[in-house]
Amino acid sequence: MNIAAKPLPDRIEQLQNLIIDLRAELAKKDQRIDYLLEQFRLAQQHQFGKSSEVNPGQLELFNEAEQIMEAEEQSGDEQETITYQRSKPRRKPLSDSLPREQIIHDLNEADKVCEDCGHDLHCMGEEKSEQLEFIPASIKVIEHIRPKYSCRHCEQHGIRVNIKIAPVAPAAIPKSLATPSLLSHIITSKYQYALPLYRQEALFNQYGIELSRKTMADWMIKSSRLLHRIYLRLYEILLQQRVIHADETPLKVIHVDKNQSYMWVYCTGSDSPADDPEAPPNIILYDDQNSRAGQCARDYLGDYSGYLQVDGYAGYQQTKATLVGCMAHARRKFIEAQKAQPKGKTGKADWAVNHIRTLYRIETELKGKGAQEKYEARQQQSLPLLEQMKDWLDKSALQVPPQSAIGKAIAYSLRQWPKLIRYAEDGQLSIDNNRAERAIKPFVMGRKNWMFANTNNGAHASAILYSLVETAKANGLVPFDYIQHLLEELPKQPEDIDSLLPWNF
Repeated sequence: MNIAAKPLPDRIEQLQNLIIDLRAELAKKDQRIDYLLEQFRLAQQHQFGKSSEVNPGQLELFNEAEQIMEAEEQSGDEQETITYQRSKPRRKPLSDSLPREQIIHDLNEADKVCEDCGHDLHCMGEEKSEQLEFIPASIKVIEHIRPKYSCRHCEQHGIRVNIKIAPVAPAAIPKSLATPSLLSHIITSKYQYALPLYRQEALFNQYGIELSRKTMADWMIKSSRLLHRIYLRLYEILLQQRVIHADETPLKVIHVDKNQSYMWVYCTGSDSPADDPEAPPNIILYDDQNSRAGQCARDYLGDYSGYLQVDGYAGYQQTKATLVGCMAHARRKFIEAQKAQPKGKTGKADWAVNHIRTLYRIETELKGKGAQEKYEARQQQSLPLLEQMKDWLDKSALQVPPQSAIGKAIAYSLRQWPKLIRYAEDGQLSIDNNRAERAIKPFVMGRKNWMFANTNNGAHASAILYSLVETAKANGLVPFDYIQHLLEELPKQPEDIDSLLPWNF
């Protein structure tokens, strides 16, 4: 029976129901169209846009000089436009600790006469300028000579001759031509400056030294075994801290059944050397594992029950630690939603980003303050803002499509909310996990050059060597000097291993 044959009231009701169904169907189609447009804008941003939260990538190294000069010129023009003044650039003076060679540019004796009266000129002062000269690496061979001694009287009378010779000095790698300085140079070149061994092989060839990458790789593994004692001591101290930051990143290992392994990082302390003697020590430790399973973190941390600051990865829930969330990850989701908005329009993502920015502004003002002062300020200033944000999240979750970028950002924040606000309950905690992300970044940048590890032994050696290089940097040390010192002292089997820790160097 068609609608026209029905009584008028029934026809009106049926038409109204049909209109409701059509409107619902149109609303679904509109949501689908908005979602596809959102994904399109995000894809454009990922392919062509610049991220505000990353440093210049590896591909930008090619035209790095041109980019820096262009940025300098633009900043100079902007300063002139705004202030109508252009300050003269001042060169930063060279360090007084650098060796200096003086070259005196003096007048000829015939020119040291006044052109007006003919009298001799006297020296009234001098002008001094400095240039920086680079001297290529100096390589030399150290010959260890041990004289042998015997008794001539015993030789003449047929008595068994005892030959005496000085004992062999302890070495980082016995019976190897590598000195601690050479090993430290290779280690820091790869693990601090991301210079792969095949490139180091080419550099040594320029000096007429045939040093294969296979030999250097063997030295790296043997050096890591010697340095393992320091790593274990740092690991013991790490587990004694109240707060640990953690993160993980993929690592390809060729000669294993499952070549997608992971490098985990655990760190404590701050990003800069602490002036406060009561501040936790700066420790950054890497741990290579064949998977990203939460059991890896559980095995490494054992019975650790302090605070563990991480991102939203659920694997960390298998540990016994109290998890603390990362506000930077929540902010990143809302920034992604901002990019998905139509150009020139503002929305809920803008409110969330601005609100989180206010929370970070409080943390900026608290930088350098003590733990108790941070706790009190967060209770008074941050908690009300966090409560306001929670109310906004609850209401907004009912107003946006769950599959949209803003819907995903809101859902992530709500899932992580107990962890996100936990930083307000202890002054030693941070608002985010950027400490661990910055700690793992040198490994990620180095991975762009060497790309993979050949074996598990190589990955394990890399974890130890990266740990010592990054821990040295975190404590304000020059990694080359510190690694060389360790390679000189550890072969002597020192009983007081704590004297070799970075903060005691």
